[in-house]
Amino acid sequence: MQALRARWPLLRKLAVIAFALLVIGLLVDQARNVEWDKVLEAVEANTWPVLLRASGVAVLSYLIYSCFDLLAIPYLGHRIPPIRVMAVGIVAYAFNLNMGSLVGSVGFRFRLYLKLGLEAAEITRIVGLSLTTNWLGYLWVAGALFVSGVLPIPDDWEIGKGALRLIGVAMLAAGMAYVGLCGWSRKRSWSVRGHDLYLPTLKIALAQSVLGGACWASIGAVVWVLMRHDVPYPLVLGVLLLSGIAGAVTHIPGGLGVVEAVFVAMLGGTVPHYEILGTLLTYRAIYYLGPFAIAALLYFFLEARIRKGVHLPPAPESAT
Repeated sequence: MQALRARWPLLRKLAVIAFALLVIGLLVDQARNVEWDKVLEAVEANTWPVLLRASGVAVLSYLIYSCFDLLAIPYLGHRIPPIRVMAVGIVAYAFNLNMGSLVGSVGFRFRLYLKLGLEAAEITRIVGLSLTTNWLGYLWVAGALFVSGVLPIPDDWEIGKGALRLIGVAMLAAGMAYVGLCGWSRKRSWSVRGHDLYLPTLKIALAQSVLGGACWASIGAVVWVLMRHDVPYPLVLGVLLLSGIAGAVTHIPGGLGVVEAVFVAMLGGTVPHYEILGTLLTYRAIYYLGPFAIAALLYFFLEARIRKGVHLPPAPESAT
């Protein structure tokens, strides 16, 4: 039994890799049947006003995400200029989407915040608060959409609308439980496997809910603006949320191919497949590749400006 426990991390990693390879194989097989010439025509059919609107919403989404860390910095009692904190958030987010959470969300935050004078334990709390904000927003938005029943579940899927509604109820309950704990729990910290977990205040938990939900809603709005067919925004957002969790399960950076497969499965009955893929290719260019290039430049700029080892003075009073 002990030998099995010792090997469990390796077995879990191998299982994830095997699952990801299986998904990639299925996607490659499906890609052979795609009419790529029509997909490219769909991409070229995007007008400049549409591209500008989608880009504007993408900028708004990145700005919302960059505020996640602003909830933590004052709470930890540090004076780091908000614009610099937001810049770190933008770099971490862009690299997270394109290279995975370990490199982006964790790696770049640690490197840049260490140079800003924060301790490793403090950065861990920032990363934890940011991740919690992201998935708390997911719980609220996805839970509400799943309960509403707006998503058309394909007949060949094992999960039905009733089960999806139950999942939505569970998500909303989890979100309410978190906010309730933050507001009224007397115990404010726990130790899990040697790591201390701290509950933020009720005010921060409510801010997390608003920012996290707004971020997911804005991502869906980018895809919706690019979708030329008359597809309701709640439906596009709901499909995006389903694809987001599918991408997280496969551990494929950006959910590449997984997002497209879910969109085709959910909307393929009303929108031509090549137009869905054209929309998502444009979405990836606007929301992934463009910001990734900008974030790379921003990272080198921050590296040049932040002096290593300079510890910033603490704020006179921690946020509550």
